[in-house]
Amino acid sequence: MSRKKDWPGVIEYYREFLPVTDKTPLISLQEGNTPLIPAENLRRELKLTPRLFLKYEGANPTGSFKDRGMTMAISKAVEAGASAVICASTGNTSASAAAYSCRAGLKCFVLVPEGNIALGKLAQALVHGAEVIQIKGDFDVALKLVLEIVEKHPVVLVNSLNPYRIEGQKSGAFEVVDSLGHAPCYQCMPVGNAGNITAYWRGYKEYKEKGRSESLPKMLGFQAEGSAPIVRGEVVKDPQTLATAIKIGNPASWKTAEAARDESGGLIDMVSDARILEAYHHLASLEGVFVEPASAASLAGLIKLQQDGYFKGEDAARDVVLILTGHGLKDPGRAIEEVKPPDAIEAELGAVLSKMKLE
Repeated sequence: MSRKKDWPGVIEYYREFLPVTDKTPLISLQEGNTPLIPAENLRRELKLTPRLFLKYEGANPTGSFKDRGMTMAISKAVEAGASAVICASTGNTSASAAAYSCRAGLKCFVLVPEGNIALGKLAQALVHGAEVIQIKGDFDVALKLVLEIVEKHPVVLVNSLNPYRIEGQKSGAFEVVDSLGHAPCYQCMPVGNAGNITAYWRGYKEYKEKGRSESLPKMLGFQAEGSAPIVRGEVVKDPQTLATAIKIGNPASWKTAEAARDESGGLIDMVSDARILEAYHHLASLEGVFVEPASAASLAGLIKLQQDGYFKGEDAARDVVLILTGHGLKDPGRAIEEVKPPDAIEAELGAVLSKMKLE
């Protein structure tokens, strides 16, 4: 499962699977090629039956899976002659759009919901030079405004409604198969705007069609309990969760997420914020993997299913891959809230050794 050397980025490496030509400019930060980490400590501690792997998308250039789709969306926008792009975002999309836009020389406009974007993500968008517009409304309101703007003005949408975003993001599935040598039996992932579960399912199907894998995984998606429109079967008008990256009440890729669930024989369930935080701590303390809260929904969902007896028979011993969508430094405020800073002691050897409880 070693990472590939001299990695050229998603578009170059998976060119045969992507809608690009020799005329498509390559706007890349060498995204992709993220590690697939065996999680034996976690598996033993939680008494999980399946073999467990962590696909750590926080290792992407801007710290989230969004880079996979953004390299495609921005490259195609440049190919089409665009001068500006726009997105609505809870954070990760804005950071990625801003980074790739400045690399391409494009103007980037970002609409974000007031008070609902983690500081790390907002800082990224601003430092990359995006025009960040904060609105008094949630993500769904921001997306509605963005869609109205692109209808009437020469600005390219780079949210996941842009089909090139999904095309780039499907590369994550290719990498999982390339690393394992086969498709996993189960894949667990957070579900917010639902583009990523859509993309991964497309990637797995395309790899199987090309003979790169012999099977398909069951897609297991997890929404936050206070922001679970797909699970509840209705739009959530005022979504509530500390996992801001999946705080979306009306997912743009709702129907294709349901298709991924149904075609794969999987499920989309919801997990509480308490479970998300518990999983957040497990990942950091047992495996040394620091993620933003939304990413921990993958593990929270897996633990919930394990406790409910979901994994049975021969499939119970098969591979499970958790998609960890973003780095923990995306939301430094949450990390600070979750730990207690140490008290200062005297700068004396005896005091330090006493604190260390060493003889």
